[in-house]
Amino acid sequence: MSQAHDPPPPSLTETQAEDLIHGICFKTGPPRLLGAELEWLVVDAERPEEPVPPERLRAAHAAARALPLNSRVTVEPGGQLELSSAPAGSLTGCVDGLQADLTAVRAALAAQGLALHGAGQDPRVPYRRLLTSPRYDAMEAYFDRTGPAGRAMMCGSASVQVCVDAGHEEPGALGHGRRWRLAHLLGAVLVAAFANSPGREGPYAGWRSARQGYWADIDSRRALAPPLDAAPRTGWTRQALDTEVLCVRSYDGGPWAAPRGMTFRDWLRGSGPAAAGGLRPPTAEDLDYHLTTLFPPVRPRGHLELRMIDAQPGVDGWLVPVAVVHALFDDPEAAETGYRVAKALADTYGTRSAPRNPLWRAAARHGPADPELRAAARTCFRAVAEALPRLGASTHVRDTVGSFTERYVLRGRCPADDPPERRSERRSEPRSEPSGRPSEPRPDQLPERHARHRSHRPATGKEARP
Repeated sequence: MSQAHDPPPPSLTETQAEDLIHGICFKTGPPRLLGAELEWLVVDAERPEEPVPPERLRAAHAAARALPLNSRVTVEPGGQLELSSAPAGSLTGCVDGLQADLTAVRAALAAQGLALHGAGQDPRVPYRRLLTSPRYDAMEAYFDRTGPAGRAMMCGSASVQVCVDAGHEEPGALGHGRRWRLAHLLGAVLVAAFANSPGREGPYAGWRSARQGYWADIDSRRALAPPLDAAPRTGWTRQALDTEVLCVRSYDGGPWAAPRGMTFRDWLRGSGPAAAGGLRPPTAEDLDYHLTTLFPPVRPRGHLELRMIDAQPGVDGWLVPVAVVHALFDDPEAAETGYRVAKALADTYGTRSAPRNPLWRAAARHGPADPELRAAARTCFRAVAEALPRLGASTHVRDTVGSFTERYVLRGRCPADDPPERRSERRSEPRSEPSGRPSEPRPDQLPERHARHRSHRPATGKEARP
């Protein structure tokens, strides 16, 4: 007796693909929600410099997944643990939810002699992939064509990703066009201020954020931002369709390999590499999946996912970039200051796409030692300090951001500048400085140097990544 089969899903035309990307990648409206995704390296609590055996990592992941958390727990290819918050209607809601979940996860891992460690790039080499799946098999094979950067990204990198709403359809301080541009220009300031993956050797030796170097070099296009002179939807649609397909999902257990050099537009048209080998036509599901294999520094997923920030050290270090991004994007006054800073950086950004243009390269190499980025960071953090009370931030959040500002931003330093012994797990709380070093004023004590646009509209932000 013949067996019934489900009909194949309908194929997709190029126009339909463009319309789908236009519709799903920028969902506009008042900024309301905020979210964060925190990636962590899992280390032995007593011997953090040594690799953790795969069986211990798997046990740790199982323990974390068994907890009743509000955040979603996922595992990256090298065993990094990720907590993705639920979308929150306020900074306090986002931070409190993640803090409670992190406390539970840390306790579960401590019972196994393990700990979470915040660093942008794992110094424990060689990198070994823990997860096996058709997606990661295809991804590893694809990235191996261009060198070791892909494996280092997959198996050794960790970040703090902050998600904010796309913004209003209409132009203005909280419009999606301005927020898209702001994210790419201020993204370099965030790379510099939060750089926490010092390059010790190899092509990124001396860089403050070697993680940025790896991401920029995974292939020729996949990690690039679209040109900023295009409208956000138009630029992103073109970028997505003209990027090479990383894998073609197989439903019969076969490998997910894609014809080499085939872009999604080629696949839609049945041209170029797609014309050989009788490849099936792409579907809407294939397009959705293709979008999850694109890794630009700012990824539009309805909301804006800012992916450029290194994982931060300490128990509370992660909350600083969450609070800073929320303030600069969702407080109207701070957003206006941020936009003025961004406009001043546009010439250095130039015409090349992030993260390969001079501004982003300077941020990854030099961090806030770069004079232009140091000045921009100080202005932004001053605006953040003024915005956090308006956003209802707790005393703990304000103090933690203030401590980071004093220790790093005002001194032209970043976490990557700390010696290795201080880069181990530490709390983000004020420390006494060596004698003889003059104390520096808190951000709210610095002189006002920029006229501020006054607004009394409320603000907030949104969610997370694959």
